[in-house]
Amino acid sequence: MSSTSLATALVVPFEQLRMTDVESVGGKNASLGEMISQLAASGVRVPGGFATTAHAFRQFLQQSGLTAKIHQRLASLNVDDVRALAEAGAEIRQWVVDAPFPAELEAAVRAEFERLAAGDPHASFAVRSSATAEDLPDASFAGQQETFLNVVGIDDVLHKMKEVFASLYNDRAIAYRVHKGFAHSDVALSAGVQRMVRSDQGAAGVMFTIDTESGFQDVVFVTASYGLGETVVQGAVNPDEFYVHKPALKAGKYPIIRRNLGSKLIRMVFSTPEEKAATGKLVKTVDTPPEQRNRYSLSDADVIELARYALIIEQHYGRPMDIEWGKDGVDGKLYILQARPETVKSQAKVEHRYKLKAGKDRTVLAEGRAIGQKIGTGPVRVVHNLAEMDKVQPGDVLVADMTDPNWEPVMKRAAAIVTNRGGRTCHAAIIARELGIPAVVGCGHATDALHDGALVTVSCAEGDTGFVYDGVLEMEVTEVAREELPYCPVKIMMNVGNPQLAFEFAQMPNSGVGLARLEFIINNNIGVHPKAILDYPNIDLDLKKAVESVARGHASPRAFYVDKLAEGIATIAAAFWPKPVIVRLSDFKSNEYRKLIGGSRYEPDEENPMLGFRGASRYINADFSDAFAMECEALKRVRNDMGLTNVEIMVPFVRTLKQARRVGEMLAERGLKRGENGLRLIMMCEVPSNAILAEQFLEYFDGMSIGSNDLTQLTLGLDRDSGLEQLADDFDERDPAVKALISRAIAACRATGKYVGICGQGPSDHPDFADWLAQEGIVSISLNPDSVIETWKRLAHAR
Repeated sequence: MSSTSLATALVVPFEQLRMTDVESVGGKNASLGEMISQLAASGVRVPGGFATTAHAFRQFLQQSGLTAKIHQRLASLNVDDVRALAEAGAEIRQWVVDAPFPAELEAAVRAEFERLAAGDPHASFAVRSSATAEDLPDASFAGQQETFLNVVGIDDVLHKMKEVFASLYNDRAIAYRVHKGFAHSDVALSAGVQRMVRSDQGAAGVMFTIDTESGFQDVVFVTASYGLGETVVQGAVNPDEFYVHKPALKAGKYPIIRRNLGSKLIRMVFSTPEEKAATGKLVKTVDTPPEQRNRYSLSDADVIELARYALIIEQHYGRPMDIEWGKDGVDGKLYILQARPETVKSQAKVEHRYKLKAGKDRTVLAEGRAIGQKIGTGPVRVVHNLAEMDKVQPGDVLVADMTDPNWEPVMKRAAAIVTNRGGRTCHAAIIARELGIPAVVGCGHATDALHDGALVTVSCAEGDTGFVYDGVLEMEVTEVAREELPYCPVKIMMNVGNPQLAFEFAQMPNSGVGLARLEFIINNNIGVHPKAILDYPNIDLDLKKAVESVARGHASPRAFYVDKLAEGIATIAAAFWPKPVIVRLSDFKSNEYRKLIGGSRYEPDEENPMLGFRGASRYINADFSDAFAMECEALKRVRNDMGLTNVEIMVPFVRTLKQARRVGEMLAERGLKRGENGLRLIMMCEVPSNAILAEQFLEYFDGMSIGSNDLTQLTLGLDRDSGLEQLADDFDERDPAVKALISRAIAACRATGKYVGICGQGPSDHPDFADWLAQEGIVSISLNPDSVIETWKRLAHAR
C-alpha cells in the first residue's frame, strides 16, 4: 500500500504491508506483513490477519478528547515515584477502555474481520500490540504491551483491541519511554488481529539465527515446548533446545548438531468456554504428562523446517533475527508468528572473557542454564513477588522463581540473576543479556537452596551449565582479542575439551583444533560407563534407573550414548568449520573410567593406571571393542551424515606397530577408512617407541601429534600423578632426552611429508619451548585458548 493511502487508512490487511510501514503499524505488524507479502513464495508460512494504523489510534484518542487529557496527566509525572506512576497509568488505561471507537473505525474492523474469519464462528484469533517505535535496534518495547490469545467473535475482538490500546499506558511502558527519551505522543499503537495457530495442542517457542550466548553466526538456535509459546517467552518452563548448523543445512546434510531435553513441566492451553466465563481468563496452565516431558517436543524434521524458515528470514532482512514460531496441533503445520532483529549479541563491540581462578574445591549450591558467559558475585536476595522488590540493593544477586517485564527496574540493580524456571530465551535471560549481567535460569529450587544474605558466586563462564557457588571466588577478566594477527609460520591450533565453549573459542584467531578429547564429552555429557550402556537392561536395578534417567528422550541407552558423542564432536567441528578438528579417541585410564556411573563394576583396580589399560590397547581388546564401536559410529555420523569432513581422528597411546596396524583395520571395518572421503588418521606420539620407530609407525598414519606430558613421563620414568614435590621438580618437557625424541619425530614426519603437531601443555607453560619447536619445523602447536594470542604474536615476531 502506498504511504499516502496508508497515512489515512484505518485498517490494513497484513498482505498489503511492508517493513517500510513501521511508522503506520509498528514493527511487529510491519514484519508480519513483510513476511506474508515477500516470503510466502519461499515457503515461509505466516498466519493471515490485519492491523489498525497509527492514524486510527490517534483519531480514536482525538475524537474521544483523550489526546490533551493524557498529555496533561503525564506532563508533570515523576516516573520514579512508583505509586504516582501506578495511579496515573491505571487512570489513563480506564479512560481508553471506556472511550467508544469512532464509527468509521469500528465498521472497518468488522469488515476486515468478516473477511478473515470466512464464516467460521469457532475461529479464534490473537489480538496483539505493535508500537510504532517498537523493536528498534537500540530499543526494545517487546513485551511491554498486551497480547490476547484465543479471542473468539467480533465483539470480543473489539474489546481486546481497546485493551491493547490502553496497554500503551501501562506503568513499565510509560517509564521506559521516559528513560529512553521518547515523547509519549511520538509512540502510537497498532492492534494486530491474527488467525490463531493452535499451538495449545502442538508446540511453540523462539529461535535465533545466531547463538545467543557467544554471538556465533553459523547456527540457528531453536527452543521449544508444548502448548502456547508464552511459557517459553516468560520463562515459566525449561524448554527443549536445538542447534542447527547453517552450512550443513545449506548443503543438504543432517544439520542438527546438538539437542538438550528440557523438563517442560507445564504447558499453556486455552480455557474452556465455562472456565473463561467463570474466571475471565482466556488461557490456563496445566501439568505436562510425564511421557511428554521425557521426549522432545519437536521432531528432527520440524526443527530442520524451522531452521530453513529462519535462514530465509535472516537472508531477507540481512541481519541476525529473533523469531517466534508455533506448531498447530490441528493441521500439524509450522507457522512463523513474529520476527524482529536480534538486539544484543549482533551489536556487541568490546567483549570480555571471564574465568574462575584455580583453587580449592568449590561447593555448588544450584545449577541451571548459563546466560551471558560472565561471573557475578554478591549477597543473595530471594524475592518471591513484586511487593518484595524493594529488598534488592545494587550489587545483590537476585533470586526468584521467574521474572516478567514488571521486574525490570529491580533487575538493573542486580550483580547476577538466578531463577527456578526458564530457558535461554525466557524473559530473565533476554533482560540479563541486555543488561550485560550473568544469569542462571531454570535451576529448579534456587529459591529454597539459596539463603538470603549468603555471599555467592554466579558463574556462567564454564559452558551451557551455570553454577551458583558458595562464597566469593576469585576470577580473571580479560578482553577478547578480535584484531587481525600477523602471519605466523607455525599454525596455532586450540585444545578444546568442552563443546559448550566451542562457539566462543572459534571466534578467536586459530588454525583449527589440534586436540578435541572424547573423554570430556563422555564425562560431562554422558556420565555413564559404556559397558553399563551396552549391558542394559541386564544390570542391577539402581544402575538400570541411572541409565534410564540419563537416556530420557533417546530411542535407547545405546542410541543416547552415540547421540551425545556425535553431538559433542559435531558442535566442535561445526564451530571451527571448515578448519581441521582433530578428535582424539577416548583415552580414559581405568581409575578415570571407574568414576563414571557403573564404572566400578567393569574396571580393573590397577596399581599404576597411567601405564595400564588405556588407549589403543582398549580398542583392540575383545572386551572393549563394542564400546569402541560406539565411538566409531558417532564419528562416522558426524563425517558422513552431517558432512563435517573437517573431523580427523587421532589414536592415543599406541604402544606397538602391531597395535597401530590393528586399530587402523578396526576403524576401516567400522566405516572410517583412512583416506576415504578425505579422512586423515593421526597418532599421538607419547610413548618413546613412537619416536624411536617413527618411520614405521607413519606407515599406518597420516601424521603425529606429540603429547609432551606422557612422553616426558615415560622418557624420564616420572609419574606426574605421584604428588611428590621432589619428583615434580624433575618434570620438564625441555629435558634434552625428551627434546631428542621430539626432534626425531618431527624430522620423520617432515621427511615423509606428513603432519606433525604438538598438543601437550609444554608450549603453553614454556615460551622458550614453543620457540624451539618452531625452529625444529613443527607444523602446528595446539594450545589452551587462553595462551593462543600471546604465543601467536611471539612466534610471528620471532621470524
